[in-house]
Amino acid sequence: MLSPSYQKFKKKLSKTIDSKRILDNPLQTLAYGTDASFYRLIPKIVVLAHNETEVVAIIKQAKKLDIALTFRAAGTSLSGQAITDSVLVVATHGWKSYTIFDNNQKIKLEPGIVGAKANQFLTQHGLKIGPDPASIGAAMIGGIVANNASGMCCGTAQNAYKTISDIRIVLNDGTILDTSDPECVSDFKRNQAGLIQEIEILRDEIKSNQMLYNRIKNKFKIKNTTGYSINAFVDFEDPIEIIKHLMVGSEGTLAFISNVTLQTVIDEKFKSCSLIIFNTIQEACNATILLKSSPVAAVELLDRESIRSVENDPDAPEYFKTLPESACALLVDCRDNDLDNMLLKQLKIRSSFESIRTYTEYEFTSNPKQYYFNWKARKGLLPTVGALRKNGTSVIIEDVAFPLEQLANACVALKDLFKKHEYHDAVLFGHALEGNLHFVFSQDFSNQTEVNRYESLMAELAELVVERFNGSLKAEHGTGRNMAPFVEKEWGTEAYEIMKRIKNIFDPQNKINPDVLINPDPKAHLKNLKPIPESHSIIDKCMECGFCEPHCVSEGLTLSPRQRIVIAREISRLEESNDDPDRLVAIRKDVSYQLDETCATDGLCALACPVNIDTGKFVKEWRADHLNSSTKKTAAFIGSHMAETTAFLRFGLKMVAFFHSILGTITMTFLSNVIHFISFGKVPKWIPEIPKGAKKIEFKKN
Repeated sequence: MLSPSYQKFKKKLSKTIDSKRILDNPLQTLAYGTDASFYRLIPKIVVLAHNETEVVAIIKQAKKLDIALTFRAAGTSLSGQAITDSVLVVATHGWKSYTIFDNNQKIKLEPGIVGAKANQFLTQHGLKIGPDPASIGAAMIGGIVANNASGMCCGTAQNAYKTISDIRIVLNDGTILDTSDPECVSDFKRNQAGLIQEIEILRDEIKSNQMLYNRIKNKFKIKNTTGYSINAFVDFEDPIEIIKHLMVGSEGTLAFISNVTLQTVIDEKFKSCSLIIFNTIQEACNATILLKSSPVAAVELLDRESIRSVENDPDAPEYFKTLPESACALLVDCRDNDLDNMLLKQLKIRSSFESIRTYTEYEFTSNPKQYYFNWKARKGLLPTVGALRKNGTSVIIEDVAFPLEQLANACVALKDLFKKHEYHDAVLFGHALEGNLHFVFSQDFSNQTEVNRYESLMAELAELVVERFNGSLKAEHGTGRNMAPFVEKEWGTEAYEIMKRIKNIFDPQNKINPDVLINPDPKAHLKNLKPIPESHSIIDKCMECGFCEPHCVSEGLTLSPRQRIVIAREISRLEESNDDPDRLVAIRKDVSYQLDETCATDGLCALACPVNIDTGKFVKEWRADHLNSSTKKTAAFIGSHMAETTAFLRFGLKMVAFFHSILGTITMTFLSNVIHFISFGKVPKWIPEIPKGAKKIEFKKN
């Protein structure tokens, strides 16, 4: 039952937004409230907002009632920044507009556009957007910008922060700032003079504090998304430019992003890559330092455990299985719009690290099959490793960065840390050229001993990254809830106070995505952990990444494949624990239509799923398992009497056609509607297009 303030919020909002898009039943709030992270909060209300006018109305009404809001798009974020136990505003459907302009050098995008779709818009021009996260096939522009996504090839030069041209935002009081509109900017400066002044004060304080100024400059020489983008105060003088860039990486904690204009970048026509094996991880890292000055597009590191996770892929070379335990691979990518130039680049790349011996000979390939496998092996590591985990455990991915000259030692130190805490399944990979490493491992949160083990790992990780190597605790995945307790440790008290002041300038009541990025609770990363109960063998390996959602035909009508799995898991959990029977009844009330009846079971989700989970196949088994005994008997009878059944149906269709010929279309339609009504919908409506009964097909015996 909603509290009075939430009831009032829903009632007031339904005057301007279709009540069908204001959700508060247990099934839908859980389904929409789940993201790709290992945290769970269930929103009290989910609002499916379709335009900026609706968002303004939501913000103003929430402000009146002192209700917290969280904005989100695809929910592919990994650090818990897209969940809430208050009101979740989803900006996906209705947010698909885009404009390419300024001689194709800029593209304006609304937050509900998938990153890969934005690139499709630009393909004909030989262009793309700068950010290229591994989740680009599912992540949407709103999240890509709000988390300052980067990725494989863009490094720090072409991430969201560096390629943003303009932004349109809605502040916590409904005020709109469109940085591309001079008149809007002028009005904003006049009406929000106090906010502008506070931004200018912060700017001047930072620039007059040489130690802090230099620290910020140095911290952003490598990838860094820990805390706010306070480099905006160092990089820009104009307060509007500072605000624009503060929004990038703010994780929805400062304002709602209505649209963003990004500078486009060249998408080279010719591409080649090579998976180069080195004897040790130290040699691979040393080669990376030499590759930094060569004409590479990307250099991705895969440790031995990463290679092992893909060695059984049908397209994987046989020698993967024979590599020594010390081996490490670099996926080196080379691109150009001119084929001869690309071949010349390959020669330069080879010569750049010829002083370091490789484990095997290597060649660059442009063969589509081999090129695709090499990148699939890298991009699919997170979910692939996740699929190898023990059922009932969560898959954890951490994302750190080190100065490139420290990368080799940092890799060894990280591996030692995994061994110390007995994370034997941990794999290490990442964007080596940027000193950016990801590591993935499975974690059981079902008992306090395991939670304590995770806590110890995270505490020592923070020490290792910050104190020993002066690195970034978050390089590109966003701070979220997971690293919020460690922001001050990385940045120091002075910079952290600046970040708290930024939050207070834009959200003084702390009602816009609270507890994300800035969180005073030192144990916030250990709370609200998502349960992952075993439910069914087909879906137990799902890590709820959301990669399937853009390919689902029923997503938006009812549930996506990820959401169907979330609901099935929750039903299993509630049946096993029996700790909330009323909630179980409430979810079961809607599950037939939401999970079962509207699933096309076409298997398209499996094509997009990195671990090949066919949610459609699962739904078919769900249907079979949940048929009542009488229905099963009826199906069995029909199956064993098909000749009689089809004869009866042919006769029935002929009789319907006979009465239609006598009564006419108007009378038949009227009678059909009456029968449909009095049967409570069990008898389907008749339409003129219903065919007559066909003639029986006679088979000739040979």
